Amino acid sequence: MNFSRLMIITGHYGCGKTNLSVNIALDIAAGGSKCTVIDLDIVNPYFRTADFTELFGKKGIDVKAPVYANSNLDIPSINIPLAEILSEGGYVVMDVGGDDEGAKALGRYAPVINAFEDKQVLYTVNKFRYLSRTAEEMLVLMREIELAGSVRCTGLVNNSNLGAETRRENIEGSLPLFEELSQAAGLPALFTAVKRGLCDDMPGIYPVDIYVKPPWA
Repeated sequence: MNFSRLMIITGHYGCGKTNLSVNIALDIAAGGSKCTVIDLDIVNPYFRTADFTELFGKKGIDVKAPVYANSNLDIPSINIPLAEILSEGGYVVMDVGGDDEGAKALGRYAPVINAFEDKQVLYTVNKFRYLSRTAEEMLVLMREIELAGSVRCTGLVNNSNLGAETRRENIEGSLPLFEELSQAAGLPALFTAVKRGLCDDMPGIYPVDIYVKPPWA
C-alpha cells in the first residue's frame, strides 16, 4: 500500500476506522518513517487511537489527542498544531470520529488539510453496519462527512467485516457493493482491509491485525 504523508481516516460509526488507523501507523513506522497519530474522535469514548499510546510509544509513534482523551470529561479541547507537525516532516495519520458529527472536528483543520497536497482522505465502509447496506446509503453519509469537515474524500476503503465471525465469503460478497460505491462516488476503490491470514491471496487486500477489540472480548 502506498501511504501519503497525511492519511485521514473517515467513515460511519463502527466501520473500523480506528483499527485501520492503528495498522497504517504501525506499517509506516515499520518502514522506518516518522509517524504521528492524531486522534480526532471527539464523539465515541471507546475504541480510540489514543488508547494505544503505549503500543505506539514502543514503535516510536507520537500521539496527539484532545485533552479529554482517556478521562471522564465531556467537553474536549482540541489544540493540535497540525501545520507545525506537517512542517516537521514524517507522516500523519488522523483518526476522525464517526459520521458528520465526528467530522466536525476535521473542519478546524480544513484550511491546512486542503492546502496540503500529499494527502489521502479515506472513506471507510463496512456493509454489515446499519445505514451501509446500499451504495446510496454509503454515498449520502460520505457527502455529509465531507460537508461537515469541509474536506473532500479522495478514495474508498472496504472494511466490511463481522468481527470474529468474518469468513472469506463475507469479504468476497462485499466486493460488488464496494465497486458500486466507487462508480457512484467517482472515487477509486483503493483496497479491502481484512484480518491477516484470512484473504491474503486475494487481489486488492490490505492485511491488518486486530488491535481494537470490544471490552467484553
